[in-house]
Amino acid sequence: MMAIGSPTFTSVRTSTTCNALLRELQQIWNEIGESETERDRMLIDLERECLEVYRRKVEDAANSKARLHHSVAAKEAELATLMAALGELNIRPMVQKDKKAMSLKEKLASVTPLVEDLRKKKEERMKQFDDIRAQIEKIGGEISGYSNLNESLMSNKSLDEHDLSLRRLNEYQIHLRSLQKEKSDRLNKVFECVNEVHSLCSVLGLDFDRTVSEVHPSLHGVNHEQSTNISNTTLEGLEQTILKLKSERKARIRKLKDIGASLCELWNLMDSSKSDKNEFSRITSILVSSESEIVEPGFLSMETINKASKEVERLTKLKASRMKELVMKKRVELEEICKMAHIEPDTSTSAEKSTALIDSGLVDPGELLASIDAQITKAKEQSMSRKEIMDRLDRWLLACEEENWLEDYELDHNRYSAGRGAHINLKRAEKARITVNKIPVMVDNLINKTLGWEDERQMLFLYDGVRLVSILEDYKMTRQHREEEKRRFRDQKKLQDLLLTEKELMYGSKPSPRKTNSFRKPNGYRGNGSMTPTPRRNSVCGTPEPLTPRSYSGRSNGYFKEMRRLSTAPLNFVSITKEDTISFASVSGSEPESLL
Repeated sequence: MMAIGSPTFTSVRTSTTCNALLRELQQIWNEIGESETERDRMLIDLERECLEVYRRKVEDAANSKARLHHSVAAKEAELATLMAALGELNIRPMVQKDKKAMSLKEKLASVTPLVEDLRKKKEERMKQFDDIRAQIEKIGGEISGYSNLNESLMSNKSLDEHDLSLRRLNEYQIHLRSLQKEKSDRLNKVFECVNEVHSLCSVLGLDFDRTVSEVHPSLHGVNHEQSTNISNTTLEGLEQTILKLKSERKARIRKLKDIGASLCELWNLMDSSKSDKNEFSRITSILVSSESEIVEPGFLSMETINKASKEVERLTKLKASRMKELVMKKRVELEEICKMAHIEPDTSTSAEKSTALIDSGLVDPGELLASIDAQITKAKEQSMSRKEIMDRLDRWLLACEEENWLEDYELDHNRYSAGRGAHINLKRAEKARITVNKIPVMVDNLINKTLGWEDERQMLFLYDGVRLVSILEDYKMTRQHREEEKRRFRDQKKLQDLLLTEKELMYGSKPSPRKTNSFRKPNGYRGNGSMTPTPRRNSVCGTPEPLTPRSYSGRSNGYFKEMRRLSTAPLNFVSITKEDTISFASVSGSEPESLL
């Protein structure tokens, strides 16, 4: 069977239609009665008209074919041009595929979308090239400083519309990236230089805007419309400015250090108060600071330097009038240190001698002040070396005070009464007995420590001008005599009690209580039963009391005048060291109640 729509089927259907019409025409003519001649003429005319129609249709079809050929050729030529310009060579095989089997319209329909696609790609590629070229020209101008655009830079980069390939675009992009990197490096370098200039101007107290404007107006950021200049001229100008500012900073630091050293010397010499130093204390800190550490704004400004210079001039003028006062003040300080440490101060710089030397002009006040400072340092060192012995001495003196209190307390016959505060005194008495038993050991240890100190330093340990070992030895000797007197007194009392008992047995009567004039109420004893420490009293038996540094203070031309006064609070027994708690059996014998 013939396919519907095929040329053969169309021809058969046309032929059948013509035959049917011709038969219908023949029938009409028969009914009309047309002659054969007329019929032939009419058929010839009909055939001629049909041929004309066919001829016109063929001509129209030929013209349409030619136009299609031209369009296809033009499109293919444009496609080839675009492919060559864009470098899209992989599209051509797709166009040529089954070329012979395709009609002209199919060819045109397949080529047109590709051409439109490539046109859009070309427009986009052109925009990319134009954008990159504009950036290259701008960055190139910034690098060259806009003074002389580098035409040779772009001579090889002129845009060619026939070469818009990705390879060419990549070359432009690589060139742009290299320029961007160079610009970024230059910008970073410019910003680093500007920041350093800002830091230096801040420390030196200079006008930053004015300083950088001298290099280039675009650097201080006032003109926002003008981009930062990154040309070689600008970089060189910034580097020269930095070198100039660093040189100025070194000179000012040197000058300010000299001023700071002078201030410190004058302050120490005149013993200036802290409030006087506070205003210029930050200037003296430069003496121990490096250049990199000096970042405080205005620290090296000329205003600061001039102000410090004026202070040095003022102190220098004041120095001459205050030297005598300073010498006296230092001497008082020396005497206070010696007094606290119970050391004899050097008499060569006494107040009288120092005043006479300054008034006579024989000695420079500065040298005299330095001599007293050296004596103060020596006194402080000696005080520190004596500290351990002085602490032991204080504990011994406290124990002696407790011993005095205990003796006064035991003379009170009402000490066991239920009066107010009696239980407190009982506890204190118990602790005092423990402390008193440790006194001999404390004295022996103190003597040993003092002798060790003297052997180590090859000098005597003096306490307000008297050798401490001599004081301690006298104390031991006096204490031994006193203990012997106490022992004889107890033996005598026992004998008297024994005689009284025998007399009572013999006569059967009890004699009246013996009155004694030796006892008196202690000065420190209150009616409510409480006791307070009192000055040293005489012994019950008239035995001379042991000599301590306190008792020496009345016998050695005023030495020991500044010993601590007796504390009204109980003794702190925790402070007694283990060394002082060694058993005193070898000294006190077998009589544990010897001190009672």
